[in-house]
Amino acid sequence: MFTIGSIGFTAPWLLIALAALPILWILLRAVPPAPIRRMFPGVALLLGLTDDESQTDKTPWWLLLLRTLAVALVILGFAGPVLNPREEGLGDGPLLLMVDGTWADARDWAARMDRVEAALDEAGRLGRPVALVSLTDLPAPGELPFRAADAWAVELPSMSPKPWLPDAEAVTEWIDALPGEDFDTFWMSDGLARDDRAPLLTALEGRGDVTVFESPRALYALRPAGFVEGAVAVTAARTVPGEMAVVTLSARGLDPSGIERELAREDLTFEADATEATLELDLPPELRNRVTRFEIAGVRSAGTVTLTDDALRRREVALIAGRDDREGLELLSPLHYLERALEPTADLIEGDMLDILLANPDVLILADVATVSEGEQEPLLEWVESGGMLLRFAGPRLAGSDVSRGTEDPLMPVRLRAGGRSIGGAMSWGEPKKLRPFADTSPFYGLPIPEEVTVSSQVMAQPDPELSSRVIASLADGTPLVTRKRVGQGQVVLFHVTANAEWSTLPLSGLFVQMLERLAVSTRPAQPSEEDLAGTVWAPDAVLDGFGTVQDAGTLPGVPGERIAAGVPAADMPPGLYTGEDRRIAVNVVSADAEIAPTAWPSGIPVVGLELLDEVLLKGWLLALALALLCADILASLWIGGRLSRASRGLAAALTALALLMPQGADAQDTPDDELALAATAEVVLGHVITGNAQVDRVSEAGLRGLSEVLWARTSIEPANPIGVNLETDELAFFPFLYWPVTEDQPIPSDEAYAKLNRYLRHGGMILFDTRDSDIAGYGASSPNGRKLQRLAAPLDIPPLEPIPQDHVLTRTFYLLQDFPGRYMGRDVWVEASPPDAELVEGMPFRNLNDNVTPVVIGGNDWAAAWAVDENGGRMFPIGRGFAGEQQREVSLRFGVNLIMHVLTGNYKSDQVHVPALLDRIGQ
Repeated sequence: MFTIGSIGFTAPWLLIALAALPILWILLRAVPPAPIRRMFPGVALLLGLTDDESQTDKTPWWLLLLRTLAVALVILGFAGPVLNPREEGLGDGPLLLMVDGTWADARDWAARMDRVEAALDEAGRLGRPVALVSLTDLPAPGELPFRAADAWAVELPSMSPKPWLPDAEAVTEWIDALPGEDFDTFWMSDGLARDDRAPLLTALEGRGDVTVFESPRALYALRPAGFVEGAVAVTAARTVPGEMAVVTLSARGLDPSGIERELAREDLTFEADATEATLELDLPPELRNRVTRFEIAGVRSAGTVTLTDDALRRREVALIAGRDDREGLELLSPLHYLERALEPTADLIEGDMLDILLANPDVLILADVATVSEGEQEPLLEWVESGGMLLRFAGPRLAGSDVSRGTEDPLMPVRLRAGGRSIGGAMSWGEPKKLRPFADTSPFYGLPIPEEVTVSSQVMAQPDPELSSRVIASLADGTPLVTRKRVGQGQVVLFHVTANAEWSTLPLSGLFVQMLERLAVSTRPAQPSEEDLAGTVWAPDAVLDGFGTVQDAGTLPGVPGERIAAGVPAADMPPGLYTGEDRRIAVNVVSADAEIAPTAWPSGIPVVGLELLDEVLLKGWLLALALALLCADILASLWIGGRLSRASRGLAAALTALALLMPQGADAQDTPDDELALAATAEVVLGHVITGNAQVDRVSEAGLRGLSEVLWARTSIEPANPIGVNLETDELAFFPFLYWPVTEDQPIPSDEAYAKLNRYLRHGGMILFDTRDSDIAGYGASSPNGRKLQRLAAPLDIPPLEPIPQDHVLTRTFYLLQDFPGRYMGRDVWVEASPPDAELVEGMPFRNLNDNVTPVVIGGNDWAAAWAVDENGGRMFPIGRGFAGEQQREVSLRFGVNLIMHVLTGNYKSDQVHVPALLDRIGQ
């Protein structure tokens, strides 16, 4: 294709004809020939007379220019001019279209698919075979499916980005096994740097030319949320450092009624030239416990979503004291300081030990409890081994007991010496001891130790080979203060002092609260090791797609614990929440240490953006302009020759005929009525009556849109977008179903409208009247909307009605139903009454009804609100509470499916041929 600026020519050799225009100018200049002048005296007798016809002695220059321009436009038009031609596909031979297909592609996925479609179009024009490959969904090793370009076009809508990165080993194996033929490559890059790009690029360059298509915009990603000094810290990363940028971080989770909502929203700021930014959210514990994910608002990508698991969950802590016999002495209670420290951040449980273990708390605290009965010891040990933390505090009871003296008790971290150590005793100190700074292996590492924290008494640990590895806090002289040991998946921790201020000032300090918080957080680490999860299998509960949408895991198989610990998403382990016996772990798209950097391409590789200008064919416009200039030439020639007035009628007729032959810019189908007819008859379309109330009409449209999506997904019906119907001006026959929400202030239709409505009902149409007041009124005129319905329906030719009987076809047209809820439950739904002679045949589950479709269905359950979805596919209105509400919505959607199936298929399910299948289905 030959190009000049932004214009290309598909047949550039025709432009050679432009060189003949000067010759054409000379020829036109010579016609008509110049007259020969002769002197004739008799001409004097003609002076003063006028001649009705005249002819110029030479062609005017402007007329020559007009004709030359017309010829030039014809030449340019047939040369195939194209505005904004696409030149990337120029070439011959096979073409590989390779898409990374990762989560980083999701934000610009539409633009990438437009680029792929444009490349397929260009390859199709040039006759190049094409192979379309996604690196996240590779074909078999060595397979490169080259096909005709138009064969791939039908598969583009089914392509979508995946929430994981390509498997480097699989990519290498695939490219190494390819056959030896050469091909060019168009690489739709996601812009992320990866180690496998260089060898893949080298292999592709060995086969032919490589062109990279990549968005210049920065990519954003969220790392897993964590705790920083009691606050939830969320870190965002971007690939391209630059000017200061602000993104909005949204925390989403379930409200008390079980409906997902945005729980918090904060701006996160990237400083200039920074590639990472961290936001610390100080959320109340109750709110923090409800957060299920953080996401960057307005960016559709799995990389901008980070799921939360049990690491951010509000802990359940059980408290049991060895004694509670000091009535009125609250400050001396063994549990007083523990309750004060834990109430803001945990749910506290008190009661009998066996009852508490049935509640499966996260932490069980025993304050000066020395002996555990045999009946309690076994279930307590099983609970610890399965992942619980037993936190014990010393006291007079433990110091005076024989627990863990000669042999180590399984519920104690170390062996203890008899008695204890206190001021004035045989092993007394000269003065209370302070704490030693915490070691870097301790969960308390980094906590500042106040000077006023001292210890005056404690229980002593027996020296053992493993003692040093179990000490996580000690006094200044090295005496163990807090010890810990692992038991199965859980742990046992012992504070060698009391939980109140009798033996130390630790419970009086803020350090006490911080130590408890650190222990609660580290009980179940956010990212366990492979050794911790070895031998376990984790079931997927919810997974992310490439666009960051949370979906049900369905029937996906379980994943070994070692892979969960590694945290690398793949096709057989998509990012999401995985459930074990008593906890959930989040596998996120971007890990805490993942590299988020832009791709650096070699200088010899052309990198093209994703912006795509539409090609505009100029041939028709140029030829039309040339035709217009020729018409102008005809008019000018007639005017110069003085024949314009006589030829005006004939010219007008010719121009009229020409106008009729030219393509029309607008025809009858551009009128509003014909546009409605085309839109409503090209596909199945559901209609809703326009009430004049903007909010009600918006909900009606959203409700039918949601029902249409369900019909599309579950049945063979594929409806188009719903259409609002004006009863006064629009034709109703195009719509098999009308939803009519009743409002108190909507106008009464005219007589002409009622005539159309009655004609519509008689010829098989159905209207669903919805008074939307089932929550406040029963059927009848006991509400404003009910009274309005009586006025609206009075002129309609409606047959006798009855509440839907149990054997009505609406209960089984697609789903088996007995309830028909919408946003509200209760109240009968009325349909056309069954024929008086309809009888129930013995052995049959339903009567032999006629094949008519009930023309009206009347109720007040506000079905549109239950069906309604917004532009993003999210539910617009909550229903009920939690799972029961969602179950009610599902039944409402099933009722909508039955309605539409009833409208389109009639009462065919009343045919006796369906009896065996229905009997088997309903279990009779």
